Amino acid sequence: MKAHDQMYIGGAWRPALGQDTIAVVNPADEQLIGRVPAGTAEDIDAAVQAARAAFPGWAATPPAERAACLSALSDALAARKDELAETITAELGAPLPLSQTVHAGLPVLVAASYAELAASCAFEERIGTSTVLLEPVGVVGAITPWNYPLHQIVAKVAPALAAGCTVVLKPAEDTPLTAQLFAEATEAAGLPPGVFNLVTGLGPVAGQALAAHEGVDLVSFTGSTAVGRQIGATAGGAIKRVALELGGKSANVILPGADLAKAVNVGIANVMSNSGQTCSAWTRMLVDAERYEEAVTLAAEAVLKYVPGERVGPLVNAKQQARVRGYIRKGMEEGARLVAGGPEAPLETGYYVSPTVFADVTPEMTIAQEEIFGPVVSILRYEDVDDALRIANGTVYGLAGAVWAADDEEAVAFARRMETGQVDINGGRFNPLAPFGGYKQSGVGRELGPHGLAEYLQTKSLQF
Repeated sequence: MKAHDQMYIGGAWRPALGQDTIAVVNPADEQLIGRVPAGTAEDIDAAVQAARAAFPGWAATPPAERAACLSALSDALAARKDELAETITAELGAPLPLSQTVHAGLPVLVAASYAELAASCAFEERIGTSTVLLEPVGVVGAITPWNYPLHQIVAKVAPALAAGCTVVLKPAEDTPLTAQLFAEATEAAGLPPGVFNLVTGLGPVAGQALAAHEGVDLVSFTGSTAVGRQIGATAGGAIKRVALELGGKSANVILPGADLAKAVNVGIANVMSNSGQTCSAWTRMLVDAERYEEAVTLAAEAVLKYVPGERVGPLVNAKQQARVRGYIRKGMEEGARLVAGGPEAPLETGYYVSPTVFADVTPEMTIAQEEIFGPVVSILRYEDVDDALRIANGTVYGLAGAVWAADDEEAVAFARRMETGQVDINGGRFNPLAPFGGYKQSGVGRELGPHGLAEYLQTKSLQF
């Protein structure tokens, strides 16, 4: 693992135009592991110009050739899977098995899926007297988060390339080394110069410059709702398209008659994965009054398996650690019952937070309304199914969720009434081709599969 001290622009590694750098710290031991350039508006401009110059040629490249490049990219990521996993563990703190299976493994599948979609998509169809064309939007500014550093890059870059767009990537400043390895993989895949460009930097500088650049046709951003709102306002002023995947406060609804032990255990595992740093995590567990205390006991027992430093990694940085510990204190102050964990740091070194479970959480409490982004589960009581639906839909978010019932039909009927973009039914498995994205303040647009590809296409009709 070696940090580049340059930007990847126009198919080559180039010195940054500014002198400032960003320190990359391992959150597990708080040690410096590298430095990367802090890109400026001028670096962003150079990358956008390279992407604009490359766009006509890439857009005109036959879909089958674009598909071949994406297949080669998937192979290049697979060939470096171990290095990618080790790098993600070093800069994010995720336990290595999670980095190997999810962080480094899933992006290989997603890249391959877009190779198949590029080859099979009907970019042209006849409707009545018109020929309707699906054409690439143009230059994409991709701004990605730190919590799934490689997956979020691939989930944006792969469909953009499949559509015929060119890309400028500004990755999160906490996890830039993974992005540099991805840039090397695009080189190995043989992408033409300028089709993919990388500028590392801070969000308020490089990220803002990318979102505001007049040469960018679409901004794809994943992160907090607050920053997404700013990016949406910036893009709206220029009438440019946005795809925003933002915050979540997802409900894990356990209906009467469901397998309570399974629902609770899977629900706890869902939140503890990636140290709770998952926007779609089921952080609100909803249980009927009759079985409520049993669920609390099961959750308190289940969370003991998630030992900090072993099955649960640190949070990404000291600021995030302090933020999550502050939410835990807030829950206690507002009267929630602490049944596991707490605000004390479990280890002396590293940005760890104790896996925490609250009971007696009411819908209006802060910990039931705001995204905590840490290993914290709130258990809420409901009186009947309509009350459960009211609580589940009672936040500004609508990204994901889960429903458990005695049979799938009952769970699906409830899920249809939920105001959220993706719902798992009785433990349904993750599908990398299913659209991912939210309702309400959880975002605009979708990622993954054919719906993710559609975000990067625009339509033209020819009448003859």
